This record gives sequence, structure tokens and C-alpha cells, in this order.
Amino acid sequence: MPLGALDDRIRGLRAGGDDYLTKPFALVELIARIEALLRRPAMSRETRLRVGPLELDLIERTVTRSGRTIDLLPREFRLLEYMMRRPDQMVTRAMLFEDVWNYRFVPDSNLVDVHMGKLRHKIDAPGDEPIIQNVRGAGFILRANV
Repeated sequence: MPLGALDDRIRGLRAGGDDYLTKPFALVELIARIEALLRRPAMSRETRLRVGPLELDLIERTVTRSGRTIDLLPREFRLLEYMMRRPDQMVTRAMLFEDVWNYRFVPDSNLVDVHMGKLRHKIDAPGDEPIIQNVRGAGFILRANV
């Protein structure tokens, strides 16, 4: 089945894609789509993400919570960025395997849970209200109102 099939286009857009161009395509269409993307407001090209007390700088690759610097490994950074782009939305383990690990299947593994546990440990200092919540049997939610 070609990747231009309706299901593939929908899956690509729901996974966070802004647009979808199927092959073969005309060069003038590609240029027109790029021009349209560049006309979007600068806010969509933001280099800092803020959710509640968390701030993530995409250029400097730094994370702070209430002014406290948090050192993250590259995968933890990608995981947190993914969650921060979807505040107050439930994110499933399958979504994380596909979009953060680039797996095209869901392995029978606790890999996501292990990484999420390490990320939570780093983000939540003693006395902090937990910002990432587990939805038992379903996934995780990054709460904006903490």
C-alpha cells in the first residue's frame, strides 16, 4: 500500500506533522507549501516551551523547574519535549514508542516506564507536586496546572 493512502496521511498528521505531501509531487507545490509554512506566526517556531513550572529551551537543550536546572540525558530530553508539546493530554506508551523511540511496533517491554520513572525523579524535587501523572494501564499526562 502506498504511503499516500488516507490512513497514512491521517497517522502522520495525528503524530504531530504540520503537513503531508505525497510522492510524486510537483516542485512548485513543494515551494508553495514551504512558503505557506513560513507565513505561519512566529509562535509556532518557538524555541522555548513552558508548561507550569517547567521551561525547556530547544536551542540550549536546557530544562528548568521553578528556576532549578535539571540535567537530562538526550532521550529524557526528547521524552519531556514530547510531553510538553501535549500538556494536559494523555500520551500512551504506544505513542511514545513510535514518536520518541521511532519504533514501528510496540515491544513487550517496560522501557517507557523505566525512562518515565527516571525523568519524574529528576523533575520532581522533594516537596514538589508531581507534574507527570500516570494514567494506570493507559499512559501519562503532563499537568500544566501544578
